[in-house]
Amino acid sequence: MIVWVNGAFGSGKSTLVDELRPRWPEALVYDPEMVGYVLREIVEVPTGDFQDLRLWRRQVANLAAGLVEEYQRPVLVPMTLVNPGYAEEIFGALKDAGTAVHHFFLKVSEEVLRKRIDGRSFTPDDPGQDERVRQWCKARIEPCATAMNTLPTDTVFLDGELTPKELADEVLARVGGLLKLSVEGTG
Repeated sequence: MIVWVNGAFGSGKSTLVDELRPRWPEALVYDPEMVGYVLREIVEVPTGDFQDLRLWRRQVANLAAGLVEEYQRPVLVPMTLVNPGYAEEIFGALKDAGTAVHHFFLKVSEEVLRKRIDGRSFTPDDPGQDERVRQWCKARIEPCATAMNTLPTDTVFLDGELTPKELADEVLARVGGLLKLSVEGTG
């Protein structure tokens, strides 16, 4: 089972996954950005966004499905994925691989997102790069908000302005019955 935590940059995806980790110790954490960083070292990314690379999308789906298949453990995925075609491609590949996906989207107001992004340090040793990353994240707030209407119909929208603990409680409550079934099924 994959629990995909989606939302705009600054919505709290990684923070939520960090909150889930100690409460769900058997879950693996897989950040698809790492695949993007590897690809950037190998090939040019003409648009600057590795999600535009078809190979990134294929590798993200293959590695996620492989982690579930190989280790028989749930996988937590904190990743912004709002391009409808890309979401369909990745979630479709996971479905074709027989991997269950529970897709959550953290809804956060633009004001709060901007505040959170301004409060983060992405590259502390390079203030110029830090500011470029902030602007890049802010430029994606509107596309993320617009994309909420195009996400898969089974997407669960959560109030990303709740505390990480409250959000983790909601996620665990929604997948809890499935966890119980999978534990009972293996015993």
